[in-house]
Amino acid sequence: MSGTRELYLGGTAPAPLSDADGLQAPFWDGLRRGELRIQRCRQCKTWIFAPEWICHACHGLDLDWECVEPAGRLYSWTRVWRAVSPAMAAHVPYVAAVVELPQAGGVRLIGNLLGDAAQPVEIGARVEGVLEHHADFSLLQWRPARP
Repeated sequence: MSGTRELYLGGTAPAPLSDADGLQAPFWDGLRRGELRIQRCRQCKTWIFAPEWICHACHGLDLDWECVEPAGRLYSWTRVWRAVSPAMAAHVPYVAAVVELPQAGGVRLIGNLLGDAAQPVEIGARVEGVLEHHADFSLLQWRPARP
């Protein structure tokens, strides 16, 4: 996974809200270290995202975090014309993407699709993760996969 040299959000991104119970901490800590970590049940091997305390497949409580390749296919997308937060106001329009990770049981992650907001976007297109490192956190963005 590569990191961005220039910040897509220009340093205006607010830090992601942390959950009070720390359940998501391994995900965010992994991004800071350049790793995409997805939760997985040790008992039945089901991949889980968003993070949970219990496996919804087998009700097991023995969940772990595994590193996966930040690459997948575009499952869905939308061109955003009205900013969802003040930090995004200078970036409209932009493309918000739902990316499916086949190597992680098909879990889906949401992020921005980098590049021209008017670029043609196709469901099923291959994308790769790009990390955007800020002072206190890192964000996972997406870009069309290079051939």
